[in-house]
Amino acid sequence: MRISFIVISFFILIFSQNVFSQSASEQDSIEVNVIDSFVTPELPHTFILSFFTSEKAKSKVIIENKYIYNVSDSLTENHKVRIDISSLKFKEQNVPYYVVVTDSTGHQNRSDVYTFELPKEVKIQGESNFYLLCLFGATVFLLPYPSMAITKDKNYFSLTKEIPLISIRKQGFSYPAGYISLEYTHIFNGGIKNIVRLGYKDIIETPFLQYISPGADVFTNFNGFNGLSPELSVGLFKIFDTFIVYARYRYNFKPGDSRNDFHEIGLGLYSNFFSLYL
Repeated sequence: MRISFIVISFFILIFSQNVFSQSASEQDSIEVNVIDSFVTPELPHTFILSFFTSEKAKSKVIIENKYIYNVSDSLTENHKVRIDISSLKFKEQNVPYYVVVTDSTGHQNRSDVYTFELPKEVKIQGESNFYLLCLFGATVFLLPYPSMAITKDKNYFSLTKEIPLISIRKQGFSYPAGYISLEYTHIFNGGIKNIVRLGYKDIIETPFLQYISPGADVFTNFNGFNGLSPELSVGLFKIFDTFIVYARYRYNFKPGDSRNDFHEIGLGLYSNFFSLYL
């Protein structure tokens, strides 16, 4: 139990430090206020964007998460740009974009995601694949993820389905600050076969991976095995800019009774698309 106490204390320390750093980051972030954001109806179609920032900064705009354009190369509060989009290819009529600003110290932060509407005569790419993509997304969302339950005596194959219920909004970042999830795990041929979990996962963005995510769950098998599960996930890479493939380690224990403690390692897919944001 001493090891379990140390593990839990470690995760609590990470949570507290990350919450403090998030608060400080949000207080210091530069506000972006959009003035104009539209596409001209005449040819060549031109995206006109103007905005001002709460302090002097350099800026660039990222359109549909792949087209990057400099807006202001020098420090200023007023930012304007005209972008010829006639040669670009878009997936939807309402095109998402966001602004990245850099202050005088080199600190960067990202704006909320905005959209501009394309003229009707602009051809949208990939329309025929829209329903196929939706079908694929729904299928992936419903699929359980493989994992391995490692006990003192034997290892068991298991399947887990995680549903992010509530996400905590974090301005200027690619991912939420964290999320509350509901999970179901079935362990094949195990002494304890079915486990339901409710927990919180923190998300910390990193420069080399998608994120690292410490978390903790409470669990039950509705038959006397109730306990806690500290865990750590690592976001590895994206699929279709919607799903993140992650690897996860988790330790499951019942306080005061170590007979059924076990470890878990596995892979999963994370998406906040179906989550309720706060």
